[in-house]
Amino acid sequence: MRFDVITLFPELFAPFQSVGVTRRAFENKSVDVRLWPLRDFAEDTYRRVDDRAYGGGPGMVMLVEPLGKALAAIQADQAAQGLSPLPVVLFSPAGKPLTQARVQSLAQSAGAVLLCGRYEGIDQRFIDAHVDEEVSLGDYVLSGGELPALTLIDAVARLQPGVLNDAASHQQDSFSDGLLDCPHYSRPEVLAINGVDRPVPEVLMSGHHAHIAKWRREQQLAITARRRPELIEIARQSGALSKEDERFLKTFLL
Repeated sequence: MRFDVITLFPELFAPFQSVGVTRRAFENKSVDVRLWPLRDFAEDTYRRVDDRAYGGGPGMVMLVEPLGKALAAIQADQAAQGLSPLPVVLFSPAGKPLTQARVQSLAQSAGAVLLCGRYEGIDQRFIDAHVDEEVSLGDYVLSGGELPALTLIDAVARLQPGVLNDAASHQQDSFSDGLLDCPHYSRPEVLAINGVDRPVPEVLMSGHHAHIAKWRREQQLAITARRRPELIEIARQSGALSKEDERFLKTFLL
């Protein structure tokens, strides 16, 4: 798969692609990240990509012309590689929240063009004409779209075959089944913190796989019900909760 990134700060992306387990995805090109510095497509000697907003107000607005030239260059390069134009994704506080389900869908796609906005925003005419999807990381504002782009690329890259040491690892992630993940423990078996002995839950050392699976599922349900109760309702409506899940929740919520 391929991500074409339109950005004012391409230097932010190189270190990210060389560290951690996700670097495998970039090294073997299962995720091909191509950077398109927006100032390379500016029309004047000052390489200007923004201007004042009509109607006044603070902040600058990113111009249509350099964005249009960058997108045209990307689509020409995609066509030369035999690819159909990839969807254009803009990172924006007005976008839909990025979810694990959307990440999983993108991980099975051919990729996308990732548009990293800056300043006060992007000329709405470019958005109306070219953007297929707007994505938000949450109800807050960042200084630009580069961090969201890196987040999306990382989330997608770790789902590619051969990236994680255990291929089943991501199947136990939070949100993979609509719920938060259960707690995890490692050695030592008993850990003293602030004078209090904190043992690993006994069931996890029992070797009884069915009991362990039951405990983990109940922990998922309990943590999700306490911290993100709306996810329980979403899982219920989608049919993701079993009768046994419902019985546990009924007891837990009493």
